[in-house]
Amino acid sequence: MSKPHRFIVLLPLFLSACGTLSDMHVDENPQDVKELACTGDINGMVNDVVEKYQRREKASGLAIGIIRNDGVARTWGFGYTNAVNGYKIDGQTLFALGSVSKGVTGEVVAGLVEKGQLKWDDKLSDLLPENIVLSEDAKNITLLQLATHTSGLPRQNMTKDMLESFLKYLYTGDNFYHELDSDDVLNDLSSFKKPQVLVPQYSNLGYALLGYILKLKTGEDIQQLAYDFIFDSLKMGNTSFYGSKLKAYPYRAIGHAGDQPKFIRRGEVVPDWSFNKNMVAAASLYSNVDDLLKYLRAHIDDSQAGDLSAAIQVTEKVYFQRKIEAANIAWVTDTKNNQKITYQVGYIGGYSSYIGFDKKHKNAVVVLQNTFNWSNYIGHDLLLKMALADDYQGKCAGRENSYK
Repeated sequence: MSKPHRFIVLLPLFLSACGTLSDMHVDENPQDVKELACTGDINGMVNDVVEKYQRREKASGLAIGIIRNDGVARTWGFGYTNAVNGYKIDGQTLFALGSVSKGVTGEVVAGLVEKGQLKWDDKLSDLLPENIVLSEDAKNITLLQLATHTSGLPRQNMTKDMLESFLKYLYTGDNFYHELDSDDVLNDLSSFKKPQVLVPQYSNLGYALLGYILKLKTGEDIQQLAYDFIFDSLKMGNTSFYGSKLKAYPYRAIGHAGDQPKFIRRGEVVPDWSFNKNMVAAASLYSNVDDLLKYLRAHIDDSQAGDLSAAIQVTEKVYFQRKIEAANIAWVTDTKNNQKITYQVGYIGGYSSYIGFDKKHKNAVVVLQNTFNWSNYIGHDLLLKMALADDYQGKCAGRENSYK
């Protein structure tokens, strides 16, 4: 088969392999909910959910963190950083987070808006250098549209180089986003035509542009901006957009093939992805469960004062309403069984990540995997079950509730 024909055949695979969020199938079990409500056995629920997930997906390793509405943070580790010469996974194990990076970047942007350094209605014609050629539609893309994935920009530039890189990825697992990491990210803006109807459309291209704009407008890279605004104040000492600089990096969870790459056997080690320019802000973050629970706590208990608290509130707001994947700034919100779950997912190399919270019930969940699995529903499952259990507690007549 010639290369052009292979590209045509693989195009649907390319779009699905990089496409929207994830399989959020939830295994609802009323008995689990009743047991959690009436006994507080969160360990039993977590172990049951993970056991069912492992039977279905065979993830190499998992780290899970939960903040229950009693305010206590709990962590669980399953499996090893690598099957050969690996370390037991726990709450301090470092993982690549992929697109969860966008949530931090979105809050940095929100902080700069709060400080008056940027405005949400700033347009690309205002934000980019005058020598960048923009179509009329590209000129009118706003900062808010980039941050909420409502600009109409595609997931990535559909160029011949991108498709060739993706074809190679299917067999090697190698990074295929080099073009977005470079200033070539600006090339297609001269011919951009917006869709007739603007709806949320996940865009790595849009967040690569945000990375470019942040460096251009502040003179600082996203790591320094995030450290000054978020990581330092929340004491997230094991979180960085440059993971290789962290002390825990040599002991990190190693990425493995799962649903992707298609032509590498499930469970095989795949290469780490790294970025050094515009895609850093979109997909380069490393962290662990312990740090991410600190980050989520700031979202559910409004404990932060000043600019960070204001930025968090701005990013949690829904800007495009719909029942599933309503658009926040980087975050999305699902409404299921009258419960609202706000969350992010990330996929990169051999990793899958999920962070989410239920503001009403003050519950939060982190799920990190060192396997690339689209079926990343554990976090949703746990948050929804905890919400149902919270609503059920009044029916536990004569049964003592003490969280274990």
